[in-house]
Order: sequence, then C-alpha cells, then structure tokens
Amino acid sequence: MIKVEDALRLIFSNTTFLEKYRISLSKGITYYLSEDVFSPIHMPPFRQSAMDGYALRLKNGNSNSYQLIGEIKAGDSYHPKLEKGEAVRIFTGAPVPDSANAVVMQEKVFAEGKTITIDGSIKQGDNIRPLGEQIWKGEVALKKGTKLTSAAIGYLASLGISELDVFKKPRIAIVATGDELIKTGEDLAYGKIYESNALMLLSALNSIHYTDVSTYKVVDDYQRTYDLLNKVVGENDVVLVTGGISVGDYDYVGKALQDLAVEQVFYKIRQKPGKPLFFGRKGATSIFALPGNPAAALSCFYVYVYPALQMMSGGPSNSYVTETKAKSNSNYIKKGDRAQFLKAVLQKNKVTILEGQSSSMLHTFALANAFVYLSEEHGDITIGDMVNIIPIPN
Repeated sequence: MIKVEDALRLIFSNTTFLEKYRISLSKGITYYLSEDVFSPIHMPPFRQSAMDGYALRLKNGNSNSYQLIGEIKAGDSYHPKLEKGEAVRIFTGAPVPDSANAVVMQEKVFAEGKTITIDGSIKQGDNIRPLGEQIWKGEVALKKGTKLTSAAIGYLASLGISELDVFKKPRIAIVATGDELIKTGEDLAYGKIYESNALMLLSALNSIHYTDVSTYKVVDDYQRTYDLLNKVVGENDVVLVTGGISVGDYDYVGKALQDLAVEQVFYKIRQKPGKPLFFGRKGATSIFALPGNPAAALSCFYVYVYPALQMMSGGPSNSYVTETKAKSNSNYIKKGDRAQFLKAVLQKNKVTILEGQSSSMLHTFALANAFVYLSEEHGDITIGDMVNIIPIPN
C-alpha cells in the first residue's frame, strides 16, 4: 500500500493533456484553452458613454449652459463635430463624438428646449469609456490554460470571437461489476441490491461537465469481464470500474486487467474509505478500478479521478487535496493509522463532521459538501481545531 500523497503524485506523473481541437464559442463552457487568445479588436472599439446623459465640449467661463445640437443612442453611427459650448443627448453604450470631452449624467441636467443647464461641476473625461479601455487589439485576451466560464465566454463574444482552440475532454466508460446488482425499478429479490454506482458516477461526471460517458454492467464471470474491459479500454480515454478489484474468489477485475497487459501504477492506498483503489495505464488510456462500496467509490472519484480528468482536459496539474483549512465544529476520535476522508458540511469557514462514515453508506454523502482530510500523521480532532478540507465539486 502507498500513501495518499504518493498515489496523487503517481496519477499526475502518468497523466497528460489530451489532443487539441477547435470548438465553437457557444459550446466552450468549462473547456480549457489550448492556445492564447488574442483580441481582434479594441474593446470598446470607440469612445463610449458610460451612462445616459449629455456629451459636451467643455467651454471656458462660469456658465453651465450648453446648446443641444442632436442625439446619439447606442448603435448610432452619427458622429457630429461639437464646438465649445455644444452638447448632444447621449445614451449608455453610444459612441461619444471625438470632439466631446465629457459626459454629464442626466440627473444633473435641466433641459429646456435646445438649452441644457448643468447642476454642479464636471471634469474633462467624466463618464467616457476610452477606446481600448478593456483591451487593445492584438493583446492577449485570455491565456492558454484558462477555464472557460460563462463570464469568459461572454467576454470573448464581446470581442467578436466565435471559435476557440481547446483541449479535448476525455471519453469515459463506467463499468459496474457484480452478480448481486439489478436495475432500479426491478423487483428486489432476496440477496440482490440495486445498482447505484454507475448512475452515481455518471451524475458526478455530468455535474462537472463531462458528458461523453458510456455505462456498462458485467456479472462476476472472468471471460465476460475480460471481454468487456478489452472493449472499453480500447475505445476510451478513461475507464472507471466499480467493484471486483479485491481478492475474493469472484473478483475478476484485477486478473482481467493483468491479462490485458494493463500496467499497474499502484494498487491499494493507506486510506479510509477506499483502500482497494487501482490505477493503471494501457497505451493512452487511464484505468481506475474503484471500490465497490458506494461511498468509497465516490470518495476515490473526487479525490483521485476528478483532478486527473481536469489535468487531461488542460487544467492545472495539482492535487485536489489542498491545504485549505476550516475550524472544526466537531470532536472526532480517529481509529487506526490510515489517512481518512470524512464527509462533512462546510459553512462559513466552519466544518461539521457528519455521522455515518461507513464506506457502504451514501446517506451521509448526500448531505455533505466537503471532506475533512486527516493524513496518516493526523490524530484526533477537538472542537475549534483547524482541519484540512476538500470541497466537493458540484
């Protein structure tokens, strides 16, 4: 068995970016840029009014009265030349004439016919967004490795960009194993349980925007296990297997992976839950054999699989096990010397460890939004202690 930190290091050292490809901006959410993006225009592309009001050409003297010569609304191409003491009605986002040197908000103006009077002072440059205030043409708009959020997509759309070079997201297969598993909706015969791991992992993947996912089920039979794993390993970038990785008489996953010449990077981690975690490689495919117990499988997914998927997709190559800390609202007696991932609720930098930490129980997981991570060296927890936390993505 190896330590948590060593397992993460081995996963990252055996994980590489997938290939690059071009995608439409409208489909870019949560992808990572594979190249720098340069702005094709100045933004804004013209001097722009920051509010509804009046664009002026300031004049000398004490008079606050100006002559109104026209109106410019957003989208207009009207570009009058103002003399000193002249003004135009203008609206937010509209182009400010080059001859205007200030915009005064409408709340400070009294208008009567073609004359406006300003209440208060105004300075040169007031309420004008200068050309290229946000970015100049040719500058880097977003750097390689940036994750495309909704705001990033809106920003690039404002620059007129319609396509992007991104890292591809992995194609993923989920394989659930076990004679005892039946589909939800079927009658529950004695000795059977409803299969939940595949749907759970599929939902977890979809929630973090990995959607090219296929699911399979196989009974406890060596040849069927071998044939299915041979198929999915050859067709996918990542394979997630649940159950069958231990050393019981009917656990065939390990033997099938060995016979398929899958390189074992590691097997078993000194942690709770999820000790029997396998990680291996065959060609360009990464294989994670997760424990069969649902809470253990999902814990291993978030701690190990999720950061590996992010790295493959062009994201940061660092551990999801961070040094983020929060104050514990709970006492906890640690049993044993393995590292532990405890389901917890994090609120306002305080964390409460939940009851029911069994690797087979999902009820607690359904309430959790974080793990409390106890390393091998970490002992018991007392209320008020600062503890390491891992937020659960959603």
